[in-house]
Amino acid sequence: MMKPVERDEILDYVTYSGKRDAIRAAALNAKSERRIIVGEHFTFLFENHETVRYQIQEMMRVEKIVKEDDIRHEIDTYNELIHPAGSLGCTLLIGIDDPEERDDKLKAWVGLNDHIYAKLPNGIRVKPTWDPRQVGDARLSSVQYLTFELGPKAPVAIGIDMPGIEDETELSDAQREALRRDLS
Repeated sequence: MMKPVERDEILDYVTYSGKRDAIRAAALNAKSERRIIVGEHFTFLFENHETVRYQIQEMMRVEKIVKEDDIRHEIDTYNELIHPAGSLGCTLLIGIDDPEERDDKLKAWVGLNDHIYAKLPNGIRVKPTWDPRQVGDARLSSVQYLTFELGPKAPVAIGIDMPGIEDETELSDAQREALRRDLS
């Protein structure tokens, strides 16, 4: 199982700000290996311990969080993205700059999560589960939290097979290796 982020790993936001450049560089490197872009609008960011710790630190810095209960809340919230061995947590970001176009597409794409898949080396497509709090009856959120139950094998591709937005991205060797490490 990937280790969740513990309280003793989190710096107060002032100390973090002084060390931010080095921590940010390591986190961005981890994110670059785990970022898969599918089509024009979809970025899948597979999360691991390093990326989750960074997100917690950034939230504390931006919101100047100092109360212990609030810090623990951030840790608990972001640790939901860390999953047991054989599964991966993923943040799906739907990026559309124009607000009107974004609103129209997020309404039209209700049901999108049923059309997302990770393709395994044997060709089997694994559909994710997702956080129902991010999907309304009439509109998607532009941020989705997905879980892929993959077993020990890293996917070779991530895709969407929804009519009108069919697309698939093959993962690089470095991406597959990063996800393989996260699965074990």
